[in-house]
Amino acid sequence: MAQESPKNSAAEIAVTSNGEVDDSHEHGFNRDLKHSLPAGLGLSETQITSHGFDSTKEGITEAEAYEGPSAPPLPSVMSPSRVAASQLAQQGSDLIVPAGGQRTQTKSGPVILADEIKNPAMEKLELVRKWSLNTYKCTRQIISEKLGRGSRTVDLELEAQIDILRDNKKKYENILRLAQTLSTQLFQMVHTQRQLGDAFADLSLKSLELHEEFGYNADTQKLLAKNGETLLGAINFFIASVNTLVNKTIEDTLMTVKQYESARIEYDAYRTDLEELNLGPRDANTMPKIEHSQHMFQAHKEKYDKMRNDVSIKLKFLEENKVKVLHNQLVLFHNAIAAYFAGNQKQLEQTLKQFHIKLKTPGVDAPSWLEEQ
Repeated sequence: MAQESPKNSAAEIAVTSNGEVDDSHEHGFNRDLKHSLPAGLGLSETQITSHGFDSTKEGITEAEAYEGPSAPPLPSVMSPSRVAASQLAQQGSDLIVPAGGQRTQTKSGPVILADEIKNPAMEKLELVRKWSLNTYKCTRQIISEKLGRGSRTVDLELEAQIDILRDNKKKYENILRLAQTLSTQLFQMVHTQRQLGDAFADLSLKSLELHEEFGYNADTQKLLAKNGETLLGAINFFIASVNTLVNKTIEDTLMTVKQYESARIEYDAYRTDLEELNLGPRDANTMPKIEHSQHMFQAHKEKYDKMRNDVSIKLKFLEENKVKVLHNQLVLFHNAIAAYFAGNQKQLEQTLKQFHIKLKTPGVDAPSWLEEQ
């Protein structure tokens, strides 16, 4: 071949007859390679590695600055295969020239852009900083309200309902405590009546002259003990229902109220902070702070509105549930007490059946699940 096309000039290597690389023709090859590769590689500053065919010798040639048109190709030129040309092109693309001018050679391969590694310690530190700032603002707001210097957001209707709920909870807790005391005392009385009935029955068998008198008293005490156990079952059912209402249902609503009050304090704290910033100057330094404060204020305002709506809904459902539960329990308590002290055993038993109350016989364990099946 006398001449090759310009796009194949990068794949031409001058060799001697014995297969060695001809150093005299490398400058021409480098100039042709500079035209074939992209201009961004800067071949005047590049280090190129060429491999001889049928030889293990590697030559490193430093390309000089391009000064003029390329010389005509010499007659002793051998064109390598397309595979060798592609390998040379890949080796040329692996060359990287740093800004300082030092020449390095890197391996070819896919480039992976890793995400920025997050430091867990810095994240925790940022969380602590935000928590500290929020706590400081809320504490300052609480102290300002107690000293009468700060303003607070008040929903008069909702605040009145919350006060009534807290007052009712204290009264229900007092009723629950007294009912538990009555149950304990009634249990002791029933236990005493049962023992007294057993003692009268024993004496009725041993005293022939007082057999009837001891027998009457034994039957009376056993009947009172039986009615007392029935009344005790009704009172314990009343206590369990009121305890669920006070310590679970009402307590759950009050937990929501506490979250609402915390949201209200945060809302007022950031509202006060925004008002203070708006009263100050507006320049390039304060505007970012004002915008950030406005964003935080809006976020806490949405949280406050949501919690206020949740409290209103829970108070409404609590009132309906409370009326229903207390109505049934008060009717049960009244009917059971009235039937017990009137000596109406049938009415007392009927009251327990009305509210589906099953009495547990003393000394008898609950049946197993096999027996229930």
